[in-house]
Amino acid sequence: MKCRYVLPALAAVAMLASGCAQQRDPAHKALESVEDSLKNVRDDAAKYAPEGLKSVDAQLKNLKQSFDDKHYDNVLAGAPALQKAVDSLAAAVNSGKAQVHAAAAAAKTEWQGLNVEVPKMVDAIQARVDELSKKKHLPLGVSKDEFEGAKSGLASMKAMWANAKAEYDKGDAVEATSKAKTVKGMAQEVKEKLKIKDA
Repeated sequence: MKCRYVLPALAAVAMLASGCAQQRDPAHKALESVEDSLKNVRDDAAKYAPEGLKSVDAQLKNLKQSFDDKHYDNVLAGAPALQKAVDSLAAAVNSGKAQVHAAAAAAKTEWQGLNVEVPKMVDAIQARVDELSKKKHLPLGVSKDEFEGAKSGLASMKAMWANAKAEYDKGDAVEATSKAKTVKGMAQEVKEKLKIKDA
């Protein structure tokens, strides 16, 4: 009598195992497809959309765990959503690239003006420092501390301006422009302290 119940049960188990085996290959292919898509954008995503990449990697890790646990149905169910996430990541990367290129173009334009303006300001400060250094007394409104501060500030400006030019020469217009604007701000403060009037 027991055999009557055991045989159908064994048959059901065999069918279930067979069903799992049939799902393994599609699940494996689904994972491979997603991983291939992610491989194409991974390097750029790390640069332009790191948070999005972390999220996708976490989802991929979960699906891989499901595959290792032989929960192939979970893999097959989750793969389409993960592929959409990878597609969204690729779109975010393209958007990030466009923003970076736009910022670089704007920085290059701004640099052209700063590259003329800032050296003139630094030269004017240098001329004023040279002039005041030859005098026995500082002019009214310029203290000794301010003058010494202006001289050290001038040295800092020259060093930072050299760094800005180096950044621009190696292709980083955004960083170069940022440093150039800092130098411009420093120069404006020193010009005020040394009572330098614009020509």
